[in-house]
Amino acid sequence: MNIARAQAAIPRELLASVVVFLVALPLCMGIAIASGVPPAKGLVTGIIGGIVVGLLAGSPLQVSGPAAGLAVLVFELVRQHGLATLGPILLLAGLLQLAAGRFRLGCWFRVTAPAVVYGMLAGIGVLIVLSQVHVMFDQAPQPSGLQNLLEFPGTVAESLPLETGAAGWQAGLIGLLTIAVMYAWEKLKPQRLRFVPGALLGVTLATVLSLLLPMEVNRVQVPANLADAIDWITPARLMDLANPAVLIAAVAVAFIASAETLLSAAAVDRMHNGVRSDFDRELSAQGVGNMLCGLVGALPMTGVIVRSSANVQAGAQTRYSAVLHGVWLLGFVVLLSSLLQSIPVASLAGVLVFTGIKLVDFKALRSLGRYGRMPVFTYAATALAIVCTDLLTGVLVGFALTLLKLALKAARLKINLAETGPGEMELRMSGSATFLKVPALTKVLGTIPPGTRVYVPLGNLNYIDHSCLELLEDWGRANQASGARMVIESRGLKRRIEGQLRTSAGVA
Repeated sequence: MNIARAQAAIPRELLASVVVFLVALPLCMGIAIASGVPPAKGLVTGIIGGIVVGLLAGSPLQVSGPAAGLAVLVFELVRQHGLATLGPILLLAGLLQLAAGRFRLGCWFRVTAPAVVYGMLAGIGVLIVLSQVHVMFDQAPQPSGLQNLLEFPGTVAESLPLETGAAGWQAGLIGLLTIAVMYAWEKLKPQRLRFVPGALLGVTLATVLSLLLPMEVNRVQVPANLADAIDWITPARLMDLANPAVLIAAVAVAFIASAETLLSAAAVDRMHNGVRSDFDRELSAQGVGNMLCGLVGALPMTGVIVRSSANVQAGAQTRYSAVLHGVWLLGFVVLLSSLLQSIPVASLAGVLVFTGIKLVDFKALRSLGRYGRMPVFTYAATALAIVCTDLLTGVLVGFALTLLKLALKAARLKINLAETGPGEMELRMSGSATFLKVPALTKVLGTIPPGTRVYVPLGNLNYIDHSCLELLEDWGRANQASGARMVIESRGLKRRIEGQLRTSAGVA
C-alpha cells in the first residue's frame, strides 16, 4: 500500500519540484547579485539547500536557499571583511545553529516580537530596493541605504544618452519591463497557470527582448564549470574568527537566519494539513547546510517563504519536491550554463526590486495597529534604523523597544487611598510596585493625615520590590510618634517579593 501511494505521489512531487526550480533559479542569482557576490554563489547555496537540507529538514515542505533577508547583511560583511571571510562566518554560524537544534533551542529563536520581525523585513526590503535600482541601470550600488537614495538621481542622469551616449537607460527599461511583467502576472494570471512564476516570465521576456533588439546591457557571469564557483575554506582563513567583529557577525547571521527559517516554517505549517514542522530538526538541518556553504564559499541560507509557498501551492506533500528542485538547479547549471549568461543583470535586479517592495508588508502594519501604537512605533523604528545604520543595529533597536514596552507594562501601578472609618484608611495598590513608582507612592503617602491607622492589602499586586516595601516601612516608623500605624498584609507576601520582610511597620 505504501509503495503504491509513493508511486502515485511521484508525478505530483515532480511537478511541484519543477515549479519551485523555476521560482528559485532567478532568485538565487538575483540575491547573490544583491549580496555583492557572483551569481554562481547563490546557485551553489540553492543546490545545497535543496539536496542536503531538503533531505534533513524538519519542515518537509519548506524550501531552503539564499534569502533576500540576509542579502543586506552579507553585502556589508563582504564589503568590510572580504568575500573570503564569509566562509569562516558561515561555518561558525552553521555550527551555532546545529548546536541550538541539538540542545532543542528551536522554540527560543521564535521568541521575537512580530513588530521587530516585520520591521526587520521592511527595512531589508527598503535597502534592497535602494541598492538594486542602481543595478537596474547597470551601475554599482553604494555602501549604505542613504547613500543609495542620495546618489540615485545621479545614476539616472548618467544612464541617459543625452550627452555621454550611455546605454544605462536600456538596462533600466529591461528592469522596469521585468517588474511590470511580474506585477501584471500577479494580478491577472489565469487559475490554470497559477503555478508559473512571474519572476521567470519577466526574466525570460526581458532576456529575449535584449537579444533580439540587441541591447548593450550587462549580462550574468556564470562559470562554465560549477567547480570554478567553489572556493574551499582554508585553515588560514579560520584565523579570521579571532577578530571580535567577525565573531559578532557569525552570531548575527546564526540568529537572523534561524529566526527567519523558523518563522517561515510556522507560516508553511499554516498552509497545509500534512506533517507539522519539527523546529529543532529544521534548525539542525539549516546548521549543516550553512556549514557546507561556509566550506565551499557560498551564500548563507534560510528557509524561504516565497519558494516554500510555491511548493505547497503546486501540490507537494513530501520533502522530495524540495530535494528534486536542488537536482534541477544542479543539472541546469552543469548542462545549460550558457543560457544563464544571456540573462541581463538588470532583469534580475528588477526581480529583487519587486521582491523588496513585497517585503514592506503594509497589511502586517495594519494588523499591528490593532494592538496599539507601540507595536507600530517599534515596526517603524526598526525599519528606519536598519535603513539609516545597518541590519544588526536596527534589530537591536527593535529588541530594546520591545524590552522597554515590557518594562513599562510591568511598572504599571494603580494607587488608591480610601477612608474606611474614623482615623482609618486603606492604601490599595494593583499591578507591579517597582522602584519606578516610588515617587508616585511617596506623593500619596504624603496626603495621609497624622495619627491615621493605614491598612495595606497586597492581594492585587503582582510584585512589590524592596524599594517600595522599604518606603512603606519607613513611613510607618517615621509617623509612629504622631500615633500613626501602618499594617501591611502578610498573606501571599513571600510570593510577591524576594528576601525577608522587616516587620517594624507592623504586619497583619
